[in-house]
Amino acid sequence: MHDSGDYMKKWLRKEVTTDRGIFEIFIKGEGEPLCVTHYYSSYNNTGDYFAESFTKTNTVYLVNLREAGNSVKASLPYQLSMLESILDLESIRKSLEVDRWGFAGHSTGGILGVVYGIYFSRSLHYLVLVGATAREYVTFSEDCIYNQKHPDFEEMQFLTNELMQSKSISEKKRLKKRRTQLSLLDPQKYETYFSLDIQKEISATRLAFYNREMHVFDVTKKLKLIDIPCLIICGKYDVQCPLLYSIEMHDLILDSNLVVFEESNHYPFLEEEDQFKKEYYEFFYAQFCRSRK
Repeated sequence: MHDSGDYMKKWLRKEVTTDRGIFEIFIKGEGEPLCVTHYYSSYNNTGDYFAESFTKTNTVYLVNLREAGNSVKASLPYQLSMLESILDLESIRKSLEVDRWGFAGHSTGGILGVVYGIYFSRSLHYLVLVGATAREYVTFSEDCIYNQKHPDFEEMQFLTNELMQSKSISEKKRLKKRRTQLSLLDPQKYETYFSLDIQKEISATRLAFYNREMHVFDVTKKLKLIDIPCLIICGKYDVQCPLLYSIEMHDLILDSNLVVFEESNHYPFLEEEDQFKKEYYEFFYAQFCRSRK
């Protein structure tokens, strides 16, 4: 269950001026700096379920990337690419005068984390990659809900399309709920997992670009360039980024630890919340102690 008392401490909104534009971020927690973002989510001061997992150990910087929330717009399409998004994160880090920070990403946020670690390990203390992948994960994986042979493929496509077109708040809420339930091991527990007043949106512009870029995405041969500690977490029954892709990353990232959550689908930080926090705390404090030796 969520700690509602801790959640009541709202996220602090801040606009960060960088040499690449002005970005909207939200800050919460105390301790070592940790960056959290997602490829196409649009955050506000109600925060984010994944980011909340880290606020007791870290000062969390929750970032709206270009075209998300009130962050700078893209003047050219390529500015929405993965590498450009990482360059934007680097500009934010420098403007905040943070020497190095950790990075935690769930799903497409984890995919961004992989790219961040490959190109800017020197800016990072560690990576936390949850339900992520280092390459295109749909075409050859029938366990993926976005593969046409998956039994829930048609429903997921329908819900996503309807969500992008809907203007009714109540209808959006209904569609989001059903769409998320498809990625839970026990869909009936949705109300328990998502009980807080956290409201985030999807940047349609970023989602559209992501859907194109993923067709040619494969950085597996570069994973050996990640030379910082990496905690890889995946639900055993993840239908979005199936487990085999986390296993692959673990095999190719030298300093990595893989934890498989036996009772989770795509949301282990909610489906097995206590175990998730335990695994992260142990990993975090191990890095904290190591950095001070």
